[in-house]
Amino acid sequence: MFLKPPKIHFMIKSAATLTLLFIFIATWSQETKERVRPKLEASASISINSNGIAYVPAFSLGKPAIIGTLSLVRGRFSYDPQLSYSLELRPWIIDNWFHYKIIDRPSFEFKAGTVISSFFSEVETEDGVIWQAQKYLAVEFISKYKFTPNSSLSFTYLLDRGQDQGTTHGHFFNLQAERSEISLGEKGFLSATLQGFYINYTGNEDGLFVAGNISASVRQVPFFIFFQAIQAITSNIDPFPPFKWNVGLAYTL
Repeated sequence: MFLKPPKIHFMIKSAATLTLLFIFIATWSQETKERVRPKLEASASISINSNGIAYVPAFSLGKPAIIGTLSLVRGRFSYDPQLSYSLELRPWIIDNWFHYKIIDRPSFEFKAGTVISSFFSEVETEDGVIWQAQKYLAVEFISKYKFTPNSSLSFTYLLDRGQDQGTTHGHFFNLQAERSEISLGEKGFLSATLQGFYINYTGNEDGLFVAGNISASVRQVPFFIFFQAIQAITSNIDPFPPFKWNVGLAYTL
């Protein structure tokens, strides 16, 4: 496993800290310039699925999971935590996301974000199996172009750094096309995403993947069902990642 020299590691951690500081300063500056303070907007969802899948295959749960998300938005700033648990209510992934929209136009937006994350896994010891938490810190940049109000193309770059001994670190690149409000009869509609992403992590966690997600719902009904699939195109992960699929039911507030 290739490790960066301490000086470079310090520079990357400093860049992450400065990005977070920039987000908060920019948010404070934006709000002080506005005469009318933006209203706080909130939304949430909870879902249950058949096979917990994470964007980095090593972090996947591989069995049914419960995922809860919350989004608190005020102006250009948002707090977007996500809590993921197994059906036994053991934590899987806990993310605390902070985002700030640097550019916010009708057809284009660009935002930066940072996340404080914990990944939980079982570890065998001499005294038995224990549940271990590993901390991660990441910075993210997302650009999104909207062709229409219901169709868009986005690109995401994520620099992810494990903070504990034995954790991985690396890069995540994602290109995603999204289409919503696809009519399905008088009241039903579909939403679909197609993405290609590349991961480059330490410890032989590299690969190019394609994934798709399709959801179906009925207007004015808070429930929707979804299907997710992911396939590796090329990877040095051993064994080679198999085809994975996931189906679930979600409730939105």
